[in-house]
Amino acid sequence: MANPQTTGLQVRSLDLSAARAALWLAGTAFLALLALYFVGIDQGAVSLFGSDSHVHEFVHDARHLLGFPCH
Repeated sequence: MANPQTTGLQVRSLDLSAARAALWLAGTAFLALLALYFVGIDQGAVSLFGSDSHVHEFVHDARHLLGFPCH
């Protein structure tokens, strides 16, 4: 049997306050909505990049995988 040895490492506790959790939730929701916009909505008249279709072509297969029509 192995004998566990104490190495003197200290483990920090996690900050699980409501404010910190709300900040993480808001950041995650923002990134998710941004990804949803680029995959599902960015094309044509509502595109952030005008008539440039590089973003559309980059996420084209993901659009079809997730069920978004694009042509």
